[in-house]
Formats: sequence, structure tokens, C-alpha cells
Amino acid sequence: MSRSDILGKALVAVMAFGLGALSISAQKTPSQDVSDQARKVGKELNQAYKKWLSEDVKYIITKEEERAFRALQTDEERENFIEYFWRRRDPNPDTEENEYRDEYYERIAYANERFTSGIPGWRTDRGRIYIAWGKPDSVESHPAGGSYDRPSYEGGGSTTTYPFEIWFYRNLDGVGSGVEIEFVDPTGTGEYRIARNANEKDALLFVPGAGMTLNEQLGIDSRADRISGVNNNNNNYMRQQDMPFERLRVLTDLQRPPQVKFGDLEEYARNPSGIISDNPLPFDLRIDFFRQSEDRVIVTFTVQASNKGLSFKNVGGLETAMLNVYGRVTAVSGKRSGIFEDAITTYATTEELSSTQDRKSVYQRALALTPGTYKVDVVVRDVETGNRGIINQGFSVPRYDEKTLSTSSLVLASTLRGTDERDIGAMFVIGGAKVIPNLEGTYKRGQDVGVYLQVYNAGIDQTTLRPAVDVQYVLMKDGKEVLKQGEDWSGLSDSGQRLTLARLLPTATLDTGDYEIKVLTKDLVGGQVIENKGKFRIMD
Repeated sequence: MSRSDILGKALVAVMAFGLGALSISAQKTPSQDVSDQARKVGKELNQAYKKWLSEDVKYIITKEEERAFRALQTDEERENFIEYFWRRRDPNPDTEENEYRDEYYERIAYANERFTSGIPGWRTDRGRIYIAWGKPDSVESHPAGGSYDRPSYEGGGSTTTYPFEIWFYRNLDGVGSGVEIEFVDPTGTGEYRIARNANEKDALLFVPGAGMTLNEQLGIDSRADRISGVNNNNNNYMRQQDMPFERLRVLTDLQRPPQVKFGDLEEYARNPSGIISDNPLPFDLRIDFFRQSEDRVIVTFTVQASNKGLSFKNVGGLETAMLNVYGRVTAVSGKRSGIFEDAITTYATTEELSSTQDRKSVYQRALALTPGTYKVDVVVRDVETGNRGIINQGFSVPRYDEKTLSTSSLVLASTLRGTDERDIGAMFVIGGAKVIPNLEGTYKRGQDVGVYLQVYNAGIDQTTLRPAVDVQYVLMKDGKEVLKQGEDWSGLSDSGQRLTLARLLPTATLDTGDYEIKVLTKDLVGGQVIENKGKFRIMD
């Protein structure tokens, strides 16, 4: 029986139940005694399926899925449903393993091991968040509580706290970016509970005259207002994420099952006919290659859409537009080699909206692939309007010989700089640089043009201890050379196996118009020359 048959049968069962109830109600007469009628009792689930529903997938099953599961009549249907349930969430269905399911049960085991405190770990607040949303990106832990200096956005001043932890997630789909979740153990039993506000960790909150905030010390605010949650002067210093309604929104969204990703977009990628003509959402796609090892290449897929084509909606005082991005990479054999799916959110104040619409929204995902020929299908959807666009593009992943001089793709970037702590795990990071490609290739006069290239297998001159390659940057306009510079290799820290060329080309003195830049890399030992080209335009 197919998956669609199973779900269809589930819906039919639900409808049949409703119609049956209506029929009984209609046939009843006032003289009938309800107690004389036969009671219709559905067959109860056996213990294994009860446990699967109430424990195994309690935090991730949607209401629609649960209703469909309860409507099924046979164990065979239930087994097929469970298989389909996990397959929907499998990031790579072409492999025998279901990575999501395996990781999910590992999370349950971890929660039971680390968070058990009189009740099983999976039932605690920390266990629920860990199981549903995975490992946090960072944890600030205060297992003994004690003396605590409040930051300004909590009111300042010193107090004593119960044990508490703050979990930080860079992004949670359906919840938001930069999500902080605070857990407090007010009983000292090890059972940390989600805090609705920062005061829940304050052990002196109900002790008169102790642990006061700065405003309370100055007589500006009262302890009673802080306990009751009444807005006071401290709210002026709060972060947006600490505002009462925003914190409540996050806690509410965390109660919902994580979104099952954009399965409908996968269907569009498989059958794209009519999408562009019916709901046009134009965007650009760029594919670049960077060697990882002899048999692996980092392939970056960069998607760029104009904000003018997006629909902005006022959400909490901010103009907000959201894009869903789905990509599927398949090999020549038809086997899927990777997928990516994410949501891109663009924010602007009402005053900034006009300038924001003149800019671009950019997204990038990197996959490690083996050399060969592939095809990528990328679908982009505006969440507000439902408008979609699709690009189907073939590409060949190059094979990098471990001894021959070679280069990565040449990237002309709108942003090119070194990385810092904020960039850990973020997009657009290549090696030690943050490189945001400029897919349109248009720069305003005075805006630097970033030039990024990696050179592989460059030998080292044992006399000068510098790479035994010569690199020249040549800038052309209307077929004429307007600038030529060599690479002096200063500041390069890569070994001879990989040299990173990262330059910012000033444009303040250049005329407007179309340009071509060539990066010529010459092996001084073997004489091999590699030429990489890129085009861009300078506008006023």
C-alpha cells in the first residue's frame, strides 16, 4: 500500500467517524434512553504504538500526523505510517541509514543520561528542548548559582541566584535567530525549568532590601513592580529578545513540533512545469569549487534574489520578508548526493524599507562532493505570496591532482574580510575568510571589489622561502589594460599545498563601465600558466 493510500485511508476514517456520529444523533428520538444504546468503542492501540506516540515522537509529531495515526485501523497501516513518518524527515533518503532518526534517538538517550532528576530526563524541560531542537550552539552554565552581577538589560546591581543555564541557538526554524533559553533550578534537585523572565533565577527576589537592581537602589523602581512584571524604567534598557511578549512568543514557538522542511518544494523541483510562468520569482545561482582533499571538493551554492521581488509584512514593528530555499543535488546516475533547505529572513524598519528593497538577499550552502558530473535543482519561494522560482543547472566538479598546480574558482565578492568569532558556523566562510560573492557583478564607484582565489600545489623556492609561482592581477576595460599588479605574498600563512589570494580592488579612481579582471598564475618551475577571469561593472 502506498504512502498516499495510507494517509488517504486515515482521512477517510476520520470523515467516516464524523458522519457516523451525525447519523446516530439524527436518528435519536426523545423517548430513547441513551443508557440502553450500545456503546461504540474503537479498538485501543497496543502498548508499543502508545509508547511510540506518547514518548518516542511526543515532541516532534504534528497534530495532523497524530490525528492521521490514531485513525488507522490495522497494525500494518501503523507500521507503514511510522516508516513514512521518519522518511519525511530523512535528510538523505538515498542511503540505507536515516540520519535524522538515528540522531533523534541519540538525543533521547543523552537527555535520559544527563537531565534525569526524579523524573526521566526526556520529560524535563531541558530534555524536551534538547530532543526536539538538538544540541545548543553554546551553553552558559552556573551549576551552583551564587553571587551574580546583573547585566544592564536585567537592571544591573548584584544578587544571589539559584543554579541556572542559558542555552544559545544561532537559528531555529520557526522560532527565530539568536534564540536564548534560560533554565533555572529553584529547588536544588537538578530539575531545571524554563524561565519566563530573568527574575526567576533571583534567589533574593522575595527578600526585602536584598539583591536590588540599580533603579531600586535609586528609588526609581519598586520591587513589587519587578515581581508583578509591570513595565518600568528598566524596560528601556531591555534587549528586544527579553521583552515580555517576545519571550512569551519564543516559549510558545518552542512548544510546537519543529517544522518538517519544505517537502512541497522538493515536489516542485521534481516537476517544475509552469512554476516560473505562473508565479515568477527570479533569482540568481552561482556554483564555486574549492579543493578539500584529493577526492573531495567543497562546492558552494550561492542564491541571490532582489528584495524588490519580495513581499514585506509588518511583524512586531519591523518590515519582514521571508524566503524558503530548497536545493537537491543529483549525480548522473540519478542518485541524490545532497540537499539543502533553509529560510532566509530580511528585516527593515519602516524608514529603511525603501533602501532595503534596493538591496539583495543572499544565501549560501556548501556541500562536499566527489569529482564528477551533477545537476542541481533549486527552488525559492516567497512565504508571504507563495511566488516561486526554479533553476535547474548541470555542473562538473573538477578533479584536483595532488601534484599539479591548480586553482579554485575565482570569486568577485561584495564582502571580503577575515573571520571572527561571530562567523563560526555561519555562511560564506571559506578557510579563514568571509567571502560573499557578488552574483550580479555590479559595484558602485568607491566600493571595493573583493578578489578571492585559492592556489593549490604551489612549490616553495628554497632560496627565498616564497611560493615558486608568479601571480599577476590584470584589469582590462574595452580590451585595454588599465591596471597590472603582482602578488608579493606578504601575510600569506597557508602552506605550499594551498595559497589564499584575497585582495580588495579600490574603484574610487576608476571610470564607470564594464571591466574584466584576469588572475594569471604561473608555475616558475614547470612553466604552467592558469588564467582565471571575472567580469564586473562600476556604476555611479
